[in-house]
Amino acid sequence: MSRLGDAFERARRDRRAAFVGYLTAGDPSLEATLSLARALDRAGADVLELGVPFTDPIADGPVLQRAAARALDARVSLSDVFALGRRIRAKTRLALVLFSYLNPILRRGVLRAAAEARAAGFDAVLATDLPPEEGQDFARRFRAAGLDTVFLVSPTSPLERMRSAAALSSGFLYVVSRAGTTGARSTLASDLAATVARARRAAGSLPIAVGFGIATAASAKRVARIADGVVVGSALVSAAETAGADRARAVEKLASSLVAACRR
Repeated sequence: MSRLGDAFERARRDRRAAFVGYLTAGDPSLEATLSLARALDRAGADVLELGVPFTDPIADGPVLQRAAARALDARVSLSDVFALGRRIRAKTRLALVLFSYLNPILRRGVLRAAAEARAAGFDAVLATDLPPEEGQDFARRFRAAGLDTVFLVSPTSPLERMRSAAALSSGFLYVVSRAGTTGARSTLASDLAATVARARRAAGSLPIAVGFGIATAASAKRVARIADGVVVGSALVSAAETAGADRARAVEKLASSLVAACRR
């Protein structure tokens, strides 16, 4: 079993949902991101999605758009993300997911990107704008390099499309909680339970993690009752953004409350 699979299995044995945090690499600097990753590890997070900054983040809301802009202003490249992954791998126990839009991976070359990601200590890759209909070759090449592949489904995905995404996924299947972009929300979608139930039919024994819009302990607790993993990104990035120099403490405090809420 991969490190990512181990993370979900360990959470299952502990009677909780795995906590998956997201950070944009290089926001506001590579050193700051390493500090935040260590804060997540101290808080008890299981998995870190490390985002590759991209110039056209169409799935992201304002918080993550600003994070990508700050990282790009700092001239953070995919090479920098891989180097940062090595440092996070050496300093934490977190399972690492390379979270990217497809373009940076294609520019690098899929085979080269897969080999470099594996060498850097990443455990999986998620290309947020790659549909399962076009993902077979991508998944095959990354799995051949020893990496899990994660695909996304949404409330509008019919059962057959979810089955296609699940067939290409290992580690977990990512369920987007609502239509639209990333960003903290005050409430969860009313049809989330139905979406997760449909995803379970498609995924079989593959773990399911839910993300987009989860920001509070209350919403994390609700999601943890129906999913195997709870994904939080914008709320963590926003906490770091507003805390300034005290960002690591702010992220650790928020993540600790969310991790606790994932217990069943």
